Amino acid sequence: MTEEAGKNLSREERLAAKLRENLRRRKAQSRELRTAPPGESDQSGLSKPDTKS
Repeated sequence: MTEEAGKNLSREERLAAKLRENLRRRKAQSRELRTAPPGESDQSGLSKPDTKS
């Protein structure tokens, strides 16, 4: 049972590390969006189509 607990702990540690990394990345992205000038903050690729044709 000790070996099984070690595997689970290691998996839990890996998951926790991935969650922390994801949270840091999302916070940094949020900060960039708040501090970027209008027009430069659209990094999602979902810009409105240009209708001036």
